[in-house]
Amino acid sequence: MQLKYIQYIAQKLSIKTKQVESIQTLLEQGSTIPFIARYRKEATENLDEVVIENVKEQLQYFDDLEKRKETVLKSIEEQGKLTPELRNKITACMEATILEDIYLPYKPKRKTRASMAIEKGLEPLATKIFEQPMQLNPTLEAEKFLTDQVVTIDDALKGARDIMAEWMNENALVREKIRHLFSRNAIITCKVFKSKQEDAIKYKDYFDCSEVLAKCPSHRMLAMRRGEKEGFLSLDISIDEAMALDAMDRVFLKNESECSKQVQLAIDDCYKRLLKSSIELEFRMSSKQKADEEAIQVFATNTRQLLLSPPLGQKNILSLDPGFRTGCKLVVLDQQGNLIHNTTIYPHPPQQEREDAIYKIQQLVTKYNIEAIAIGNGTAGKETEQLCRSIQFQRPVHIFLISEAGASIYSASEVAREEFPDYDLTVRGAISIGRRLMDPLSELVKIDPKSIGVGQYQHDVNQYKLKESLDNVVVSCVNAVGVDVNTASKHVLAYISGLGNTLAKNIVEYRKEHGAFQSRDELKKVPLMGTKSYQQSAGFLRIQHGKHILDNSAVHPESYDVVKQMAKDLNCSIEDLINDTSFRKKIDVKKYMTETVGLFTLQDILQELEKPARDPRSTLQHFEYAEGVNTINDLFIGMILPGIVTNITNFGAFVDIGVKQDGLVHLSQLANKFVKDPNDVIKLSQQVTVKVTDIDIARKRIQLSMKDVS
Repeated sequence: MQLKYIQYIAQKLSIKTKQVESIQTLLEQGSTIPFIARYRKEATENLDEVVIENVKEQLQYFDDLEKRKETVLKSIEEQGKLTPELRNKITACMEATILEDIYLPYKPKRKTRASMAIEKGLEPLATKIFEQPMQLNPTLEAEKFLTDQVVTIDDALKGARDIMAEWMNENALVREKIRHLFSRNAIITCKVFKSKQEDAIKYKDYFDCSEVLAKCPSHRMLAMRRGEKEGFLSLDISIDEAMALDAMDRVFLKNESECSKQVQLAIDDCYKRLLKSSIELEFRMSSKQKADEEAIQVFATNTRQLLLSPPLGQKNILSLDPGFRTGCKLVVLDQQGNLIHNTTIYPHPPQQEREDAIYKIQQLVTKYNIEAIAIGNGTAGKETEQLCRSIQFQRPVHIFLISEAGASIYSASEVAREEFPDYDLTVRGAISIGRRLMDPLSELVKIDPKSIGVGQYQHDVNQYKLKESLDNVVVSCVNAVGVDVNTASKHVLAYISGLGNTLAKNIVEYRKEHGAFQSRDELKKVPLMGTKSYQQSAGFLRIQHGKHILDNSAVHPESYDVVKQMAKDLNCSIEDLINDTSFRKKIDVKKYMTETVGLFTLQDILQELEKPARDPRSTLQHFEYAEGVNTINDLFIGMILPGIVTNITNFGAFVDIGVKQDGLVHLSQLANKFVKDPNDVIKLSQQVTVKVTDIDIARKRIQLSMKDVS
C-alpha cells in the first residue's frame, strides 16, 4: 500500500506510521486480530484489538479506493478524455466521495434532458451563455440554433439551461460546497401521513418533528426510517434553499449581463431538480450509515458484556424451561454439561400438580447432588422461581433466573439437532438454559448473536455489517477467555484464532479417536493443522493436567524457552516459578529481552506465571427479586426495587425488576450527573437498585430511575 495511505491512517488514528505498517504486514501474513493484540505487542507497541480493527478497516477502505481509481482511470482513458492533470487529481484523491465527484462528468449516463439538448446541437449555445460575455444577447444568439427539432427561441434557451444545469450538478467544487452546507445545517423533518395516523400510533413521537440532522441520535433516525419504510411517515432532509443558491451564485455568476440571467435560471433549476435530490440522497445514506454504526456498536458492546458474563462453573445443575399449559421441562446436567436426566412437571394452572412437582424436584436435587437450579425467565419463569424458593432442600441450593433470549433459536437449530437428535425442542431449550448458567460464553456462541436480544433496531441496520461486527466480538471474547481443548465443543473451537469450522471439527474428531490431548504440541498431529494455524491458535487453547504445565496457561509455546531459561537461571523448576512468589520476584525481565521478545511479552509472561489460565470474567453474584412483585399491577410510584440490567441502548438501560415487562431507566435517570454514554455508568447483567417513577399499564411501560436511590 502507498505510503500516503499509511501516513493518513496513522494520523487519523493518532498512532505511528510504523505501527500501521506492522499491522499491515501481520495481517498480510495471515495473523488474526486476537493473535496480533496478544502475542505481537512488540510489533504494534501494545495496541489493543479496537485500534487494530480500526487499522484493518482503514487498510481495506484504501485498498477498495485504489481499485475504484483503476476503474475510473480506465473508463476515462477509453473515452479519450484522460489528461495528465485529471490523472493526477484522481491519483491524489483520498476520499471515495470526492473521487465519485471527479468521475461524475465522465460517468456513462442514461438519457437526460441535457443529453437530449446536446443531441439537438445546443451545446455551443450553452457554452457561449455560460461564459457570460456582457455584449452577448442570448435571445439573438438562440435564433441561430433553431431547427426542426428546436422550434422556438424558448426551446433553444431551455435546452441550453438544461445543459448548464447538468454541468453545474457535475461540478466537484459546487458539490463539495453544498455537501458542506448540508453537513452543518441540514434539518431532518418527519411527518405522518394523515390517512395513516390512526394505524401509526407507535410512531406518535414522530408525527410532526424536525431537528438538526447532525444531532439526530441513532435510535430516532432508525425509528423514523422504519416508520417511513412501513408507509406511515415521510422524511425530508434539506437546508435553507436561499443559502444553497447563494453558494452556487458565488461560483457560477460572473456579472449582471443578460447571459447571467440565463445562468441564474439554470442555477435554480440545477439545485431544485438535480443537486438537492442528489446530495439529500447522499445524506440519507450517510446518516443511515452513521445510525447503523452507532446501533451496531451498541449491539457489539452489549454482546461482549453478555458473552463475558460471570460463569457459575462446573456444577451439577437442575435446569427448568418453565411453562403453564405444557408444563415445565426439567433436565439434570452433570459438571461437564452432559444431559443425564429429563422429565416434565406441571406445577402451574391448568394442571396445577404443585405437590408432585415439589416432590420430583426434591428427589432430583438429592439424587444428583444438585448445586444450583437454573430457571428460564420467560413464560411462568417468575412463578417457577417462587416455587423452587419455597422448597426446603437438605443442602444449600442456589437458584438463578436465566435469560431465555435466543434459546428457542438454538433449540430448533442444526447445532441443537446435532447435539441432541433424540430430544425435542423443549428439552434442548432447558439444556441451553442450564448450560448458560455454567458458562454463558460456551453456550451463547452456538446462537446467532442477533438472536441474543440485546441492542436496538437489530432488523433495521445493515445486516452484513451487524453480523461482521458481532462475529468479531464473539471471536474476541472466546480468545480472551481461552478454551479447554479437551472439553470445548467444535462450535466454540471454531472461533479460536487460526482455526475455523474445519479445523475445529478435526480437533474434536481427533480427540474422540485418540483420547484427550496431552500437550499443545500434539495439536500438530490434527489433520490440516499447519504451522500457521498452530501458531495462531496454540496460545488460546488450554490443556489441563497435561505433560507441560505451561500448556494450561496463556504463555505461547514460542515463549516456553524463555520461561525455561528463567527457571534455569534461578535454579528451580517452572512449577516453582508458578507456585512460589519469591522466585518470580527475583526475575530481571530485561535480561531476557531479545529482538523478538520485548518487555510487553515478558510482562505478560510474568502475569501468567502468577495466575495461569486466569479467567477475565468476574464472579457470579447471587440475586433475588423483591418478594410480592410479580406483575406490573404490583408496582406503585416511588417503589424501590432490586433489578438486573438486561439491555443497554443509546437512550438508556432496560432493567428486569421481576415483572413481565422490563422497565426503562432513561439516560437522564442513570446517575446524579450528566451521562453521555450509558456504558460509562452501567453494564449488562449488573445488579442495580431502581425507583419506579411512572407506570403505564395500558401500554405496558415502566419508567425507572437510579438517581437518589441508596
